[in-house]
Amino acid sequence: STMFLVGLSGGIASGKSTVVAMLRELGCAVIDADVIAREVVQPHLKAYLQIVHCFGTEILLENGEINREALGNIIFSQPEKRQLLNSITHPEIQKEMLKQILKYFVLGYRYVILDIPLLFETNRLTKFMKYTVLVYCDPPTQLCRLMKRNALSQAEAEARVAAQLPLEEKRKLATHVIDNSGELESTRGQVLRLHARLEDSLDFLWARLGAGVVVAGFGGLLYLLLRRFIS
Repeated sequence: STMFLVGLSGGIASGKSTVVAMLRELGCAVIDADVIAREVVQPHLKAYLQIVHCFGTEILLENGEINREALGNIIFSQPEKRQLLNSITHPEIQKEMLKQILKYFVLGYRYVILDIPLLFETNRLTKFMKYTVLVYCDPPTQLCRLMKRNALSQAEAEARVAAQLPLEEKRKLATHVIDNSGELESTRGQVLRLHARLEDSLDFLWARLGAGVVVAGFGGLLYLLLRRFIS
């Protein structure tokens, strides 16, 4: 059995969530960076306490959770504040992602998918991926879907699309592309073919073995400590 990482990304209204759902149905291991980003800033956790210390209690909701909209307004208008927030959250997000990757490696998954919305924009994590996958759709379809989904005017939808790296640019950077411009069954067929190709890949044999050694080492250490305290 071999293990490797696959980076998955897309663009606004390109259908990434649809593709992720299909991959999960196939039994694939998917780590959602957005979900982790929300989890690491829950009340009383390390990142939460640092954010409140740096940004003040005015960014909190009545229930004590962080008001993402209020915090977003601050960081988007002040680049230095955005950098500060990233310096707080990114280490915690990466630690949690690594923990989940290790878990899937040890469980024997052939590959792990990292669902990262800004994978190609930041370009820092791509070097850790054996493959990168882009969920693509043509610009007119993307615009139409976004207007319908979010009840936006054409101008509003165009502004949101323009705020991201164009899908055509991301397409050049990805090793695999799933074209989600057409019918759902066409997308499903592409997902099935991608899954089959990844399952047949023979990369990174030592990654899983190394992960197993690390876990075995921790397990042995824990066993020795327990024996010492019990005795």
